[in-house]
Order: sequence, then structure tokens, then C-alpha cells
Amino acid sequence: MKAVRRHNGWIVAAAATLSALAYPVTGAAAEDGRFEKLSVYLERNIQDHDAEIRFEATGGDDGLAALKVMAPGERTVIDLRSPDSKLGIRSLTLESPEPDDDKIVRADFPAGAYRFEGTTTKGASLRGEARLSHVFPKPAAFEYPRPDQKDVPATALTLRWSVPEGIEGCAVVIEQTGSAYEIQALLPGSAKSFTIPEGFLRAGKAYKFAIGTIAKDGNRSFIEAGFTTVRAR
Repeated sequence: MKAVRRHNGWIVAAAATLSALAYPVTGAAAEDGRFEKLSVYLERNIQDHDAEIRFEATGGDDGLAALKVMAPGERTVIDLRSPDSKLGIRSLTLESPEPDDDKIVRADFPAGAYRFEGTTTKGASLRGEARLSHVFPKPAAFEYPRPDQKDVPATALTLRWSVPEGIEGCAVVIEQTGSAYEIQALLPGSAKSFTIPEGFLRAGKAYKFAIGTIAKDGNRSFIEAGFTTVRAR
């Protein structure tokens, strides 16, 4: 979400990324090829009351020269080409703007099957399908630190939270305010804590942190807050 991440995508400028969860391609591929990974999901920020849709597509060893995505009803929602590139693009992550009303996103991108069609730089065709749901998972709840808590220890800090039942995964983001440094962790849904690696936190600094619950269909609900570490003596 905007207040935690540099810009809505999962971009790490100088950080550690921990991953223990992956979502496989959904649906059957055509006889002449399949995508390595496809997904389409909604993401919302509880505090900001905004939402976005995200598309992810990864081809095979060869780059994509073209990618088209059709929403239910065969309406084209993505049509990208790289006609003058010999390598093409192997992996794409695309996201919409974040209107304050998630009804706008749901109206523009209806629930159902989204059909992906790609052409590689060698002329091979890739086809696949991913399903979009409009149901958001219930959010997590902060346990420690509390939102806007002051004098939080800068060493041996373990974030703690609670999550509702049936969550597939948890996403954790910690960012030092005003810097490019951040940590992202993608954890199983059973996770309820995360210990920040030593050396990341600094004394007397402000930080933003977010916890996202991830449903089995990929949809995500984020809560976010800030804390300040204790000053050095």
C-alpha cells in the first residue's frame, strides 16, 4: 500500500526478501504452450479505503513479444507489445490506480475467468486462464508494536499479530520512513510473528509496517501503522 511501499508494487530497493508461498498458474494451457505463472487478484488498504487490481504473467524461457488479457465477456483489458525487442519481456506485473471506492475497481474488472494470450519472440503461442474473485479476506490485527507506539526497541524486535481463520498467507512489510530501505516477507497463513533481522532498525527512527492477509484466491487486505524506536543513550 502507498504509505508502506515505495509505490504500490513489491519493489525492494535495499532489503531482504523472504518468501515461503507461491501461487501456481490457474487453468489449462493450450497445446502449443503455457505460461509459467499467471495470477489476477485484488488488494485493498483498510486505513486508506482504497483498492487496486494486479495482474502477473511469466512466460517460459523465451521473452514475450505480445500479451493480451481478456476479462469475462471477452473485453480486452490488457494489450501490450514489444515489437522491436529481440529478447521480449519474460515477466510482467501490472496494477491499476487505487480509487478510494473499491466498487469502481470491481465494476471495471468483473469477477470470473480472465484469459491470457501471449506470443514469444520466437513465434510460439502461450495461453492460460486465471480467475478473479471480488471477496476480500478479513484483515489481521496488530498486537505488537501497537499503532504509533513510541520507544520501541531497535534490537531483537519481533512483530506480532493475529489473523482470522482460513488465511493462505501473510505479507509483512517494514519500511524506514524517508529512506529506500525496507523488508518484505511472504509467510504462511499460520504465521503470527516476524523477527526483524538485526542491523535493519536504527535508534530514534520512525518506521511504517503493514500486515496483509492473503486469501486462497490471492486477494489481499492490508492494515498498516507506524512506530518509533527508542533513542540511543
